[in-house]
Amino acid sequence: MRPRLLLVDDEPVLAEFLGSAAEECGFDPILTSNDRQFRERFLAERPDMVALDLGMPGMDGVELLRFLADQGYKAPVLIVSGFDRRVLESAFRLGEALGLRMAGPLAKPTRLEEVETVLTALKGTLTP
Repeated sequence: MRPRLLLVDDEPVLAEFLGSAAEECGFDPILTSNDRQFRERFLAERPDMVALDLGMPGMDGVELLRFLADQGYKAPVLIVSGFDRRVLESAFRLGEALGLRMAGPLAKPTRLEEVETVLTALKGTLTP
């Protein structure tokens, strides 16, 4: 069985790009485009890994980091976002402080090779 990667990104083209990269790396991608969908799918599927954008209309990626921490989530959380590098690093450190297993961050726009390298490495750390 392929590990499930839950992805939230409000940009359909980028979500498809990341979903395709995840599929190439052996994941079963679950694409969501907003906070509500993400939370519902997370609770229903309990994914093996999460990838999230920090900036989306009507929500703050930091809220999702807190949600994941509240759920006791221990699998990798990959940040893929277009925010300034300092913001990405701050969110990464916050996730770590909340007890999450943070990965990345990857700055948008990102290259396919970079995404595949990170996803392949993270897939190797997942417990079957």
